[in-house]
Amino acid sequence: MGLLVNPTNARTTETTLWEVREAASTIGLQIQLLKANTIDEINAAFAALVRERADGLFVAGDAFFTSRRVQLATLAARNRIPMAGVAREIPAAGGLMSYGADLLHAWRQVGVYTGNILKGAKPAELPVQQAVKFDFVINRGTATLLGIEVAPQLLTIADEVIE
Repeated sequence: MGLLVNPTNARTTETTLWEVREAASTIGLQIQLLKANTIDEINAAFAALVRERADGLFVAGDAFFTSRRVQLATLAARNRIPMAGVAREIPAAGGLMSYGADLLHAWRQVGVYTGNILKGAKPAELPVQQAVKFDFVINRGTATLLGIEVAPQLLTIADEVIE
């Protein structure tokens, strides 16, 4: 399984790598770490995935990868590599699935938090906010293209199914 991270985003890379390695070891998956922070490095990462015959790709959460989601989805489809990530934009662009924080809801939380500060609340006295709403999105069309049959149970628990 490939894991694509942006090495310039050290904190996310470190956290994602730790979490993915932990999960992979419990189910016996080998992880191929791929690093990219340019368009050419994304192309090189996919070349390595194809060369190593990876069974799938997990894209770490990163603004650069979100901005390159069409490139990622195109390369994944061309090379028949199931691709998952943490942002809804991944399956919306043609990746297989995502599970992650609902960013629209998170931005609303930021607005409420900012509103409290503008009304006079002291930031140091406000509670720390974390994501509370997560979305599981499946692109059924991509699954069909890849020859993957998505279990009906997954379709029923998905927050969104893209046809």
